Amino acid sequence: MSHSFKASKTYRFFSIPSENNSKNLLVALHGYGQLAAFFIKKFNSCSNEYTILAPEGPHRFYKNGYSGRVGASWMTKEAREDDIKDNINWLTEWLVNHLKQNTYDKIILLGFSQGGATAARWYYNDPGQFDQLILWASIFPPDISKPKIKLPNKNLFVVGKNDEFINDEMRSNEVKFYQNIGFDTHIYDGNHDIDPFVLQQILK
Repeated sequence: MSHSFKASKTYRFFSIPSENNSKNLLVALHGYGQLAAFFIKKFNSCSNEYTILAPEGPHRFYKNGYSGRVGASWMTKEAREDDIKDNINWLTEWLVNHLKQNTYDKIILLGFSQGGATAARWYYNDPGQFDQLILWASIFPPDISKPKIKLPNKNLFVVGKNDEFINDEMRSNEVKFYQNIGFDTHIYDGNHDIDPFVLQQILK
């Protein structure tokens, strides 16, 4: 018989301050097996115009055996519904706390790969928190009902032509799906990674 209880937990995030004291905030959620400390470095080129915040998935694990490199994830198939709710709750509480001390003119939420699913759930839980949602190489989570109303935000789906996890058929289907729910789409020559040049292009 399965049981559960709630307890407090310490969550980790990393930041890159804006070099120009910009009033733009980019919140970036990493993919499966990544750590926020390394993932956030992919956004160094954006720090002229954005403050970057990268929260870390709450589940950390050794990527190979019992020692060595560590990765993090947002959830697994076990107790999935609990993890989805917990992620939305703690991410919202964390962002609200940050915004009590900092003000921004624009807030963009970006989710990469597995982090895209968490970002989408967080965004659609309360779209008013963000000015834009960017989902990069991420399959739209099937547990979110297809939005019936196209939101005014210019949301964006980004995917590489050589993404090793998304074949041609999947990419075509996802592009059509995202376009049908009001997203712009950007396909570039690249693999399953954040491309700094493409990132700068889409954030202009």
